[in-house]
Amino acid sequence: MRILKEQLCISHHNPIRARTYDYPKFTYPWHCHGEYELIYVENGSGKCLIGDSAVDYSDRSLLIFGSALPHCMQNDSSYDSGLRRVDGVIVQFEKDFMQYSFSNYVQFAQINSLLAESCRGICIDVASHDEIRRKVLGMPNAKGFRQIIDLLELLHMLAELPARTVVASAHCGQLPSEQSDAKLEKVMSYISHRYTKRINLDDIASCAAMNPSAFCRYFHEKTGKTLSRHIADMRIGYACRLLADGNLSISQIGLECGFESASGFNRTFLRITGMTPTEYRTRLLKR
Repeated sequence: MRILKEQLCISHHNPIRARTYDYPKFTYPWHCHGEYELIYVENGSGKCLIGDSAVDYSDRSLLIFGSALPHCMQNDSSYDSGLRRVDGVIVQFEKDFMQYSFSNYVQFAQINSLLAESCRGICIDVASHDEIRRKVLGMPNAKGFRQIIDLLELLHMLAELPARTVVASAHCGQLPSEQSDAKLEKVMSYISHRYTKRINLDDIASCAAMNPSAFCRYFHEKTGKTLSRHIADMRIGYACRLLADGNLSISQIGLECGFESASGFNRTFLRITGMTPTEYRTRLLKR
């Protein structure tokens, strides 16, 4: 199950979407989208996979996902009986929402830091923060200008909390500096559909209407990474997802993620995550 690129109904004319949810369990697959997302869990428990890592969540947990960050909410086995449900609120807003103000005005410095951290995924326990819970639970009913104010107030309250867990490793937060670049969006879409296969440099450069050497310079300038590092990051992120599932052997996962040999998979996994696939799976099982 590869990364699904989700398209949300959010635009400059409608930059915020807030809704309640009530499910037997989370079923949406490993996915990403260009928008920021807050998932508040009023009742529920399980594991959330974020980038190359995972975090446990429970009642009154709030998770924040930055733009283009792969994630997947999962419930534990107690939900298989159908006797339990998971409910709460989901808030999504476009990645350019008030970006100039957040980046340039000192009054928004804390919010800007929060959103920067969210590129690696954030988990916050808000059980003892009634004001935050009331604010997020009320957002689906807010409209127009009031909804914008409520979102700003919610982000401000979250940014002031001293205790929050940043989940994924640092390389997952190294996002393209100009994600609104249409050419880069086309390239990223091309990669996201093919990263588990052999990607030919000439083909992807042609996708961007550039020669290979110019494309490599362009890609590094826009993303801060080489093309090979970006593909490796995506493959290892997918491998972490499969390791968490526990259904495939480590050698099978390496092949599924596009690695031609087990040794190459282990070497790349260790270089990017700081541990072997076996160590990573063992750590997840201990959670």
